[in-house]
Amino acid sequence: MRLRPAPLEDWLRDYYFTADIDISSSGVQTYTMAELRAKTGVRPEDLDRLTFDDGYSTGDPALRRLIADRFGDGDPGRVITANGSSEAISLVLSTLLGPGDEVVAVQPGYHLLVAYAEALGCTTRTWTLPAERGFRPAVADLEPLVSERTRAIVLNFPHNPTGAHLTEEELRQVVALAERAGAYVLWDGAFTSLVYDAPPLPPVSTLYERGIDFGTFSKAFGLPGLRFGWCVAPPSVIDGCVRIRDYTTLHVAPLIELLAGAVIEHAPAFLEPRLRQATSNRALLAEWAGEQGDRVELALPGGGVAAFPRLPGLADTRDFCDDLFKRHGVLVIPGACFGAPEHIRLGFGGATEQLTEGLERLGRALADWPA
Repeated sequence: MRLRPAPLEDWLRDYYFTADIDISSSGVQTYTMAELRAKTGVRPEDLDRLTFDDGYSTGDPALRRLIADRFGDGDPGRVITANGSSEAISLVLSTLLGPGDEVVAVQPGYHLLVAYAEALGCTTRTWTLPAERGFRPAVADLEPLVSERTRAIVLNFPHNPTGAHLTEEELRQVVALAERAGAYVLWDGAFTSLVYDAPPLPPVSTLYERGIDFGTFSKAFGLPGLRFGWCVAPPSVIDGCVRIRDYTTLHVAPLIELLAGAVIEHAPAFLEPRLRQATSNRALLAEWAGEQGDRVELALPGGGVAAFPRLPGLADTRDFCDDLFKRHGVLVIPGACFGAPEHIRLGFGGATEQLTEGLERLGRALADWPA
């Protein structure tokens, strides 16, 4: 494999830890250990009893059952825990794909969901979400991309970075296309719980034999630093993931799995406050965008906590984003990191006070550009 650079990570590596105001993130406001313990009842003595033995290749059995019951069909044999959903996605892609396989992926898109398949020697076909349509996906655009040569359809809705979403009926249409082709549907459900105008979609693994769901604590749960994720997939795929993991990470650390089990048992305590905050922040973002006149074009996200506004007049926003950081202390992501250079990714899942201040500074920078 020869992986190409990940532009998003390259950008964040230079700016993430020194930003005065960070409104770049695609996740919600993060929780502290004290908040985690208060919400779950984990006590110091629970941690003290933990023995740092090796873990199970597929994850602690009790934790896999919790995941299966909440995010799957109740069968823990279809679950593997992972060091973040990124590990789970890369394990599944490596298990299923090889040179010459054809993969359909969304554009604009998160680098892992496209570049990893390409590094495996796959041919990728692009399901484009048109900016002029507010990035609204149309299954009719996907249909001609799927054929008997298609090995996998790789999707993430609600979508990162645009916030676009599918209806349940559209999801079922995608499944029908995959079923006719005999293709897998790989569903990155990082934002499943962060939706505003409709209920969350059902897990694709409960709709289709070859449906595979990925989950993570990094977005809706507000616990990115735990680096915990999971996958719900056919047992044969789980077995393939283990064969690869035997050469890499081996398992998830017992401490992480202990905390993860407590979080999943009390999932609403983590998810519901952040969804309320995101809903309020989304309204604030919409009001701000309306005040910017022709400097900002915003398609209001239907899910997630990332928006992808276009900045008219800027063919490439990288210089503007660099200046915004250096002179105003505000971090956003240039759209070139997602193959859409006229846009920026703007996160609205954080603290309301920080979002308010960040938008105010961003508005001033737009009004003054070029300096």
